[in-house]
Amino acid sequence: MSERIVVVGAALWHEGRLLAARRSAPADLAGRWELPGGKVEPGESPEAAVVRELREELGVDAAAGERVPGQWPLRPPYVMQVWTASLRPGSPAPRPLEDHDALRWLTPDRIWDVDWLDHDVPAVRDTLTHAARHP
Repeated sequence: MSERIVVVGAALWHEGRLLAARRSAPADLAGRWELPGGKVEPGESPEAAVVRELREELGVDAAAGERVPGQWPLRPPYVMQVWTASLRPGSPAPRPLEDHDALRWLTPDRIWDVDWLDHDVPAVRDTLTHAARHP
């Protein structure tokens, strides 16, 4: 059995809105939306990966919160886990840096206004359920 590689997705909430990031690369994902994030590096905790990925991808200073229950399969050997996150006081506003060309803050009633990547859809759905239970 091969070892799974964890990819963290950040459910970055601010003022009741969830941040969605539009992919600019690779070509097969470009134009679709996702929760920002990336691979957990060897020896790194998922929470530390959330903070690092948000800094690298969006230029923000964020804090990792709770893990959203569950995990979602990506292409083997990758699995996605989602963690809530929030901007730290004084953080700059998010801006698209690596692999993204647009960002949108979505209220819960507008979450489905963007074309989420297929593997992010169940994660986003569970993130909304988690947020409703843990305001």
